Amino acid sequence: MNLAAIPSPTTSVWHVIGLPLRAYALCIVLGIVVAVLVMEHRLRRRGVAPWASLDMAVWAVPFGIVGARIYHVITSPGEYFGSGGDPIRVFQIWEGGLGIWGAVAGGALGAWIAARQLGLPLSVFADALAPALPLAQAIGRLGNWFNNELYGSVTTLPWGLQVHDMDRSNPGHATVIDGKAVTLPDLYHPTFLYEALWDLGVAGLVFWLDRRYKFGKGRAFAVYVMAYTVGRAWIEVLRVDEANHFFGVRLNVFTSVVVFLGALIYFLLVKGPREYVVPIDAPETAPEPAAEADGSQVDAEGGPVQVKAPKAYQVVSEERFLAYESTGVLPPETPGAEAADTPADDGDDRSSASASTDEH
Repeated sequence: MNLAAIPSPTTSVWHVIGLPLRAYALCIVLGIVVAVLVMEHRLRRRGVAPWASLDMAVWAVPFGIVGARIYHVITSPGEYFGSGGDPIRVFQIWEGGLGIWGAVAGGALGAWIAARQLGLPLSVFADALAPALPLAQAIGRLGNWFNNELYGSVTTLPWGLQVHDMDRSNPGHATVIDGKAVTLPDLYHPTFLYEALWDLGVAGLVFWLDRRYKFGKGRAFAVYVMAYTVGRAWIEVLRVDEANHFFGVRLNVFTSVVVFLGALIYFLLVKGPREYVVPIDAPETAPEPAAEADGSQVDAEGGPVQVKAPKAYQVVSEERFLAYESTGVLPPETPGAEAADTPADDGDDRSSASASTDEH
């Protein structure tokens, strides 16, 4: 017996007043909450109105979950289709099975819709989300631990994972014989833990690099993608759950390589400073004392107070943003600036030339 083995829970679902409370769902929800709060903090520091993160989440989360499930089913079809498969289990997402790249693709589509409604560049959302997403992933991986799933190959390492045989006739509970939960005969690589720890490292790396270099144009998100795929590739090799293979290699490994190269090319080709935004109708002169402010007003200390979310935003330099933050007045662009400030695309045809500048 390996006394240092990592134990696994025997139960992943509890019933409260007759309603199932699933550990996997709780971990996913907690991860989403953490990601939204981190993104909200980062968006506000870039000039976005309070709780725009919730507007984004309303679109991105459902799209992301659907995309994640579709990707998982495509890459691990054996348990749903063909001999021994059960197609109805495609819809039982509480059992686990959400593919990150489907989540990113679906979530990006939802975020794009939200960005157009808010009049924000999608890249602002992406860079604000960059360190938040791996935090959500790390928390979500704990759901796999509760479900006794996504473990790796057999190992003799001290941190080997003890895995229970889960009872299909009593979902969410381990098989019990003579009052004792049944475990699989060996210990296994805790790949859920490897990925959770890697995700935390990715979050720290992205936060540090973004703070130092002030990435813009979605480049912080590209850093997240590159860092995550490096870890996902080697962790994927250790996993033993069912998945499609090409040339003897799991499909997710190929996906990680392709996505890494795409993110690297984007990072190298796309340049630009961190994007700050102000309301598209931000005043360029101090308002008259009796005038009503329609989008923002100056508080007692001279800073702008957002009365309501603006209909759209314009991207400005850091210097102009800081000046607006302190005075409530947007100063004119200084000669020799890198590029003219551009209004963000809010989904209408107000200015197609400038609106396309920051949409990727």
